[in-house]
Amino acid sequence: MEKAALTLLVSCLSCFPLGAAEAAKPVQAAKPSRPREIYAFCMDTHDSRKRSLQEQAELLKELGYAGAGHLWLDGLADRIRSLDASGLKLFQVYFRVDLSAEAKQPYDPRLKEALPLLKGRGTQIAVLVGGGKPSDVSLDPRAVEILREIADLARPHGVGIALYPHVNDWLERVEDGVRVAKKVDRPNVGVMFNLCHWLKVADEKDLKPLLKLAGPLLVAVSINGADRAVDVRSGKGSMILPLGQGAFDMRAFLDALEEAGYVGPVGLQCYGLPGDARDHLASSMEAWRKLLEKGGGSKGPESSSR
Repeated sequence: MEKAALTLLVSCLSCFPLGAAEAAKPVQAAKPSRPREIYAFCMDTHDSRKRSLQEQAELLKELGYAGAGHLWLDGLADRIRSLDASGLKLFQVYFRVDLSAEAKQPYDPRLKEALPLLKGRGTQIAVLVGGGKPSDVSLDPRAVEILREIADLARPHGVGIALYPHVNDWLERVEDGVRVAKKVDRPNVGVMFNLCHWLKVADEKDLKPLLKLAGPLLVAVSINGADRAVDVRSGKGSMILPLGQGAFDMRAFLDALEEAGYVGPVGLQCYGLPGDARDHLASSMEAWRKLLEKGGGSKGPESSSR
């Protein structure tokens, strides 16, 4: 009787070889996806309508943006109130550090008062660092000292620091940001990739190695429509256009970000775009939604419209 039961059990199990094999396979990690959230910054610098902070927030909400970035510390509390009222997030506050010997203060001392306003919001301080020749490593010790001070002030409030490479600044390249962030060695300090500034100093073939170099230190990304790096550097192309315009292959760039594993929010750079901000914000959102579709959106000169 026992032998017959064992034979029956073996026979039943043999009916499910594929199921057993599948169950033994390790669970595959989900493949990284494109970033989904997009926020806008500098959308008010050249807006012909000169919208108030409340009007800006209402417009961003209407068009489908997740929130905004804020330039410097003036009006920060009002910006937060206006975004809160529209159910939007403050993603970044832009902030300058000056390394020059003649600077009376290396950074705005109001930061200490501003940081409690950001507590628990998941906001980053995006730090631009000037006051020296671009990429001059002799200023690294001075920069590290100041940035550690800022990082230590920000950390109790849950605020991250994103080093913001800006053309012609001391911290001009993503590579500078990576080098300095490693020396600062604080868990809340990383680097930002800004497409428009990268195009001014870049060779596009180096994009993937650069993203690999940044690795987990890449904590923020900004994009915009633009022309190819070779034309931007020569002065023949535009470094900031509404998304969906220009010859730069944005689809390939987002593919590279995806391959690098970056899935955080993306900032839309709007600095200097003329006219009614509604127009370029609306067209950029339309382009963004197309880019979110797998293989969607256009690329290259055929998408260019000026």
